[in-house]
Amino acid sequence: MSADTPASLYLDPQIRDWVLFPITLVMILVGVLRHYVVVLLQSPPKKLSRATIREQRALLRSQILRATSSKSPIPPAHYKALSRHLSDAFKAGEYLKDGPPNGDATSSAANALTDPATMDGMMAGMKTQMVMMIPQMIIMGWINFFFQGFVLIKLPFPLTFGFKSMLQRSIEAPDMDVRWVSSLSWYFLNLFGLNGLYRLFLGGDNSADSSRDMTMSPFASTGTAQSGQPQDFAKLFKAERDNLELSEGQYAWAGEELDVKVLRKYGRLLPRLD
Repeated sequence: MSADTPASLYLDPQIRDWVLFPITLVMILVGVLRHYVVVLLQSPPKKLSRATIREQRALLRSQILRATSSKSPIPPAHYKALSRHLSDAFKAGEYLKDGPPNGDATSSAANALTDPATMDGMMAGMKTQMVMMIPQMIIMGWINFFFQGFVLIKLPFPLTFGFKSMLQRSIEAPDMDVRWVSSLSWYFLNLFGLNGLYRLFLGGDNSADSSRDMTMSPFASTGTAQSGQPQDFAKLFKAERDNLELSEGQYAWAGEELDVKVLRKYGRLLPRLD
């Protein structure tokens, strides 16, 4: 054997039975358990009040009216009447859940912390983050305490030297073959590699995805909750009024000369020459 050839290693089968398999099995079971704990912690969505639903549906009705203005199924007189009615109602604040705004009143969406639904969402996100992160910290500590420095498995395909730092964490052996995997590196490989197995058994929208723990801040749920804070419908209605006025210039009735189009389609009228 030449000096450049790395020495061969022979692993005790008990390492496979008492280290490799237990680490993999524990990570699978913890991921499944974490998924169901997150499901149990999720509170059912609260019912919206009638005024809130009315506020949202009014904006949606106006958006649908604008989106279909170029080929609208509504006759011209009805379209203009409906557009004018929505514009006047938005101006008067009739669809706002808190009623028409007062001159000295501040917007209810200025501070998300005053909204109970937003606070509930922030607390739920923080609890989910704790459930996601604490098990991984415990597993990593367990592996570092009991199996630090263990070599568990040899990958069956060649790798470049750049993978050595990733596959042989906690092992200081510069002459060891790159394909050997340490216990801590096996933990990280399972952390990202088991996501396909979780999607297979728990579905695509599961809570066992461990890779999110590495890329998500513990306070990311707070930022997500703040980004989904209540919208200021007074400003949205004001912008929608301007959009309605613009859409009236693009209005075209889909039923214009409909009888002529049908007769021409079935050959009852001569086709146009232009």
